[in-house]
Amino acid sequence: MKSSQKLKILPLTTEHFDAVKRMMRVFYASPAVSTDGSEDIFSNDLAECAGDSPFAEGYVFEEDGEIIGYAMLAKSFSTEYGKPCIWIEDIYLVPDKRGRGYAQKFFTYIFEKYPNCLFRLELEPNNKRALAAYEKAGFSALPYLELKK
Repeated sequence: MKSSQKLKILPLTTEHFDAVKRMMRVFYASPAVSTDGSEDIFSNDLAECAGDSPFAEGYVFEEDGEIIGYAMLAKSFSTEYGKPCIWIEDIYLVPDKRGRGYAQKFFTYIFEKYPNCLFRLELEPNNKRALAAYEKAGFSALPYLELKK
């Protein structure tokens, strides 16, 4: 049974830092992420996403007063598509809350909040469950090899 009507999507605040940092440690240690992160990275991410940065924003997912997940977005501009781009950098739900339509509710929320934006995300190729959720929300694979320095 889907219970996405119970979900509250709230802006990330400093009050959420401890709960979200615990989830970030789990997420970044999982096969869903190719790096392990660090306490400094987690603290910097939280500060940017809860602060007044024009480049990042964060959300928590709350059910019955309990923080059960989080999402972090990075904002940029795509010259390829000629419009603002929202990167969904992190999206995490505790395991026993997955499969309830919460990711779809979050996607609907940000698609409505940013109606004229391109949305991008990345995932590890073996994360089939996440891939199915993203495709259900309308995402499709791009034929790019991503590089970093």
